[in-house]
Amino acid sequence: MAHSSSHTHESNTKKIWLVFILLSAVTLVEVILGIIKPAFLTETNFLSMKLLNWIFIILTIYKAYYIAWSFMHLDGETKGLRRSIVWTAVFLISYLIFILLTEGDYIYEVFKNNHVAWDF
Repeated sequence: MAHSSSHTHESNTKKIWLVFILLSAVTLVEVILGIIKPAFLTETNFLSMKLLNWIFIILTIYKAYYIAWSFMHLDGETKGLRRSIVWTAVFLISYLIFILLTEGDYIYEVFKNNHVAWDF
């Protein structure tokens, strides 16, 4: 018996362009904010970090999430698998960023207040 090969290949060109435009727009916003550095974002602190840094972190995590969602084809998977992959990575990245920035701020304050000499 001959098998029928009547399935058609679906083009993902539209999806690729949509992903490209969305990620480019988010990156463009990050670059513009990095160049302009609005005063109200650099002078406002939230959880001992500038609001501009929080915006960069949130946009970067969003881009990582969307890249995983699109290029790892998570949109077609079950809800449990999507959550186990994406939310674990988002949590671990957020936790790492929090630890690095908290400890970095502490070390900066120690050196700034001359508790330890800058010469190593």
